[in-house]
Amino acid sequence: MFYNVSKEDEYLFQGKRKRLVEILKTKGIKNAKVLAAIEKIPRHMFFDTSTARPALLDHAYSDKALPIGAGQTISQPYTVAFQTEQLAISEGEKILEIGTGCGYQTAVLIEMGAKVYSIERQKTLFDKTKLFLPYIGYKGAKLIYGDGYKGLPQFAPFDKIIVTAGAPYIPNDLLLQLKIGGILLIPLGEGETQEMVWLKKVSASNFDKKILGNFKFVPLLQNKSGN
Repeated sequence: MFYNVSKEDEYLFQGKRKRLVEILKTKGIKNAKVLAAIEKIPRHMFFDTSTARPALLDHAYSDKALPIGAGQTISQPYTVAFQTEQLAISEGEKILEIGTGCGYQTAVLIEMGAKVYSIERQKTLFDKTKLFLPYIGYKGAKLIYGDGYKGLPQFAPFDKIIVTAGAPYIPNDLLLQLKIGGILLIPLGEGETQEMVWLKKVSASNFDKKILGNFKFVPLLQNKSGN
């Protein structure tokens, strides 16, 4: 079971979220809607206490990645805020998320007013998150169990694509599914850290590119997993 919803909005956690927002501001996050989303979303509820130590809840609002089961992590709040800010999301934009995980980044995208399509390859995480997000009020995302490398051609094109795991290369299917003028944000590299790559599609075959620094993600794996 995920964290008991009866404790979802305790005063203590509200205070910790406010402090987390102040930390993110000192690290350079400026977008008011991103900061408001981080302050609103109960990150402590995204931990699966059947597989993670309950003591992790004490660190739910620290600015660090933490395990959520199935060999995955809930991303560092700064990384979530940074990626979201770099996407420059407008209300109503259609966004493809590669790597749903526990759904924390998904919830942030929903709070930004996006129409979210999200792929998760880990069946256990997909099954839990598909139930969990609506359970805490986030019903707007279309969650799909599938291979992130293939994207979702049936719902393309997308205004923005965000990849939340480290990829060894940029999947061509994702480039094809991006609108002209759209942005793809992907951590690239196979080592312990990856370069955050920002791409803007300026024509069918041309992209503007920026490198936005080094980050640490779990690997982006191909094919669906039954675990």
